[in-house]
Amino acid sequence: MGYQCVRCSFPIKSLYVQYSPGNIRLMKCEKCKAVADEYIECEIMILMIDLMLHKQKAYRHLLYNVLNQQTLKFEGLHWKLAIIYFIFDACIHLYVEARNSSSLVSTCCKVFMYVVFGNIMFLLTFFIMVKIFLNASINISRFNDLLLTIMISCYFKIFLIAMMVWEFPTSVIFIIELFCLSSNAVALNAACQHCCGK
Repeated sequence: MGYQCVRCSFPIKSLYVQYSPGNIRLMKCEKCKAVADEYIECEIMILMIDLMLHKQKAYRHLLYNVLNQQTLKFEGLHWKLAIIYFIFDACIHLYVEARNSSSLVSTCCKVFMYVVFGNIMFLLTFFIMVKIFLNASINISRFNDLLLTIMISCYFKIFLIAMMVWEFPTSVIFIIELFCLSSNAVALNAACQHCCGK
């Protein structure tokens, strides 16, 4: 994953030119002639709002221009995100199972089974569908990129922390899961436009 224009996904060499500290000039895309990535000058809160509004430009900025393989320790990031993802998923199901009157051991076993096997089945189904519908081969680098995209786009699960503090009906979990799935769809669309040439 190299730098890309957030509008048209065209690869670019650099996002900006720095003349002196605090004096930068944003680079323009050669294809669409627009500023390649205007999020460089924005605050993180603007990026978060655009992510919540499901803007593909925000996902492209985050996936290709911030979380770049050349600038990060990528393997460590995958493990950390996977652990956070599984913890949030376990909290969801522990919250639901805690309302049922069953022993702690059986509750923990049910939660563990769902989190591990449910997520493995989700990922297997996802990659099989990518193979069938996009007719694309997935090498290990592309697999890592798509896995990172899925984990990043599940940021809505952070809102489940509020369920531990305040009482919410379990329908809120369903709503948050819908937001996660729609966020996954937008992020994967933004990530796959580059590889599929759309």
